Amino acid sequence: MNIRATQMRVNMQSLGSMRPRALPIVAGRLFHGSIVYRRNNASLSSLDKAQTLTEKIVQRYSLGLPQDKIVKSGDFVTLAPHKCMTHDNSWPVASKFMAIGATKIHEPDQIVFTLDHDVQNKSETNVKKYQQIQTFAEQKGIRHRYGAGEGIGHQIMIEEGYAWPGTVTVASDSHSNMYGGVGCLGTPIVRTDAASIWATGRTWWQVPPVAKCHFKGVLPAGVTGKDVIVALCGLFNNDEVLNHAIEFTGSEETMRSLPVDERLAIANMTTEWGALSGLFPIDSVLLSWLRYKATTAAMYESGTGSKDRFSHALIENLTTSPIRADQGATYAKSLFLDLSTLSPYVSGPNSVKVATPLRDLESQKINIQKAYLVSCTNSRASDIAAAAKVFTEATKTGASPKVAPNVELYIAAASLTEQHAAEEAGDWGVLLAAGAKPLPSGCGPCIGLGTGLLEAGEVGISASNRNFKGRMGSPDAKAYLASPEVVAASALSGYISGPGFYEAPEGVTKVVLGEGTGNVEADKATSIEEALAKLISEADSLVDNAQSSLFGEAEEASTEKEGAGLTEIVAGFPDKVRGEIVFCDADNLNTDAIYPGKYTYQDGVSIEKMAEVCMENYDKEFGSVIREGDILVSGFNFGCGSSREQAATAILASKIPLVVSGSFGNIFSRNSINNALLGLEVPRLVEGLRKQFSGADKALTRRTGWTFEWDVSRSEITVQEGEGGAKWTQAVGQMPPNVQEIIARGGLEKWVKAEIGL
Repeated sequence: MNIRATQMRVNMQSLGSMRPRALPIVAGRLFHGSIVYRRNNASLSSLDKAQTLTEKIVQRYSLGLPQDKIVKSGDFVTLAPHKCMTHDNSWPVASKFMAIGATKIHEPDQIVFTLDHDVQNKSETNVKKYQQIQTFAEQKGIRHRYGAGEGIGHQIMIEEGYAWPGTVTVASDSHSNMYGGVGCLGTPIVRTDAASIWATGRTWWQVPPVAKCHFKGVLPAGVTGKDVIVALCGLFNNDEVLNHAIEFTGSEETMRSLPVDERLAIANMTTEWGALSGLFPIDSVLLSWLRYKATTAAMYESGTGSKDRFSHALIENLTTSPIRADQGATYAKSLFLDLSTLSPYVSGPNSVKVATPLRDLESQKINIQKAYLVSCTNSRASDIAAAAKVFTEATKTGASPKVAPNVELYIAAASLTEQHAAEEAGDWGVLLAAGAKPLPSGCGPCIGLGTGLLEAGEVGISASNRNFKGRMGSPDAKAYLASPEVVAASALSGYISGPGFYEAPEGVTKVVLGEGTGNVEADKATSIEEALAKLISEADSLVDNAQSSLFGEAEEASTEKEGAGLTEIVAGFPDKVRGEIVFCDADNLNTDAIYPGKYTYQDGVSIEKMAEVCMENYDKEFGSVIREGDILVSGFNFGCGSSREQAATAILASKIPLVVSGSFGNIFSRNSINNALLGLEVPRLVEGLRKQFSGADKALTRRTGWTFEWDVSRSEITVQEGEGGAKWTQAVGQMPPNVQEIIARGGLEKWVKAEIGL
């Protein structure tokens, strides 16, 4: 639930057969918000009507918009996505679907099932779950379904044409951003949202602020899309794009240096960069790729209907009716990166915010025990070919083309189709001959499931997307991320190293990047244009205020002001939330740290067990430190990472009613409100705690002796800084009665059930 300093509303009326009720998002900072809502589009200037590519695509897939409404960042819309994918979480989503009393899938062809996460698990429990999903799909007429071993869901969405350029396509998984690599606005949803889409065909969404990332130059030989996104995550590492939609731009020459497979890797890891989407343009590179796919689909019938989705007629429509950002569209911020100055980069250990040039790590000769060519990020046929080339090139220097002793190299293709392509090219065989250990196509080690996980004390390097502590195995291991070439070279040498394909261009001594586009004149023109837009917006506001005064709205506004801060409390919602502060002093405390991935797809985990493993990958002592009713306070970007709702429900299972942070990851915010966990952003409190408890005895989880009280009716908090310490208050956002109602009923699922009268 994102709260800003202006009252905003989500139109829930069109969600199925619910009564016409509005779910407001209100003043203040309840969970993260970084957008100012545009209250009145009627007076927008022609300049302000210009839309980003993100806004244009959302406009196409929004329902119930007022006539002449121009969708802008900050708007809440009712989205009817082109496609909605769920994976192993399909059964938990089905359980939610049935729990709210729904019996019929609104549009079966809107739904795609892909079983991909726990594919190595042959236990009776997992086999039963997969069978339940299959039976449910058959009963509900869901035709688009893919079984275990056929591929990772995001790759299937791309290669089967479900994620189509110019559409909105969602999935209950945080790496839905990957669809942006083919010009599709892909963004994650959570399980409750997915159940809503199954039942009604739609869900709510707030259009994020849009950031432009402008690429200059061309990639040098030996530098990949993985290096681009690893560098972006590590060099722009101060939450510059947190909870933003990103649009990648560049000259035709620049974009030609980024083939579709490289774009997919970049878009995929915009999730780790903190963004909600990562959108590439629909350009000549993409159109050529689509035409190849259409020709291939027409020649070889797959039995999945891909030739109908990859049709030359649909592709022609993309050229005759192109969709692109308007000139003069307003962006929340602009960043640039000169690709020609980039070299191979490595992420980690155990953080995507730490990125180091390969040459610096190579000299340290960091030994590895495991290497992974897996995941939806970088295990397509082109990636497998790049890794195989490292081994074949080694023979030319007289080196043995074998995985180093004491190193295990695991490989799993992004899909069975990609594996077959790699087999036909001979690249899969090269890796097997080198000693690689094949795994079925699926998420596996990337999510910490199955064979080959990192053991305590081990070091691993992976071509996957997430190296959070404990993500790929033991929390006492170290994980690095790199391109397939670097992973292969490291497996060959036994330490983090490259294949030697990269040569620094003459005169390049550092990575060139920064704010703006990197073009001084263009940036100057943009700043003038933005200043003009701001002046026009201010003039519009003056006109609106004058109209309000003339037509008697001023008196009503005055009355509202006098009553500001007084909020009605609904039955079942506490008028005050009070407790002792427990401080987890960490920024970017991610969902893997809060609720380990190895438990995510174990259905039926008890509340007691969820509480027991809560924060296991952050602090094993967490459970012994906290007490019922504590207020958990942590740093900035709390809950970043995956879309798992258990990150919120495990905190509730620990009997913690409220989380306070400097800021929240967007998906965590959404999961929290859907599951009745409260959250507030109070940066001042975080800074005060850090000042007080930053000494040598700093603990991962600390009982502070400070108390926190949230007076909901008065919309203010009071902090007592320990016995005899300072006491201060601060205003926070109002919690309106109908939002309280969702919390009081135990979350959105139960609220929806009540609203449709079941």
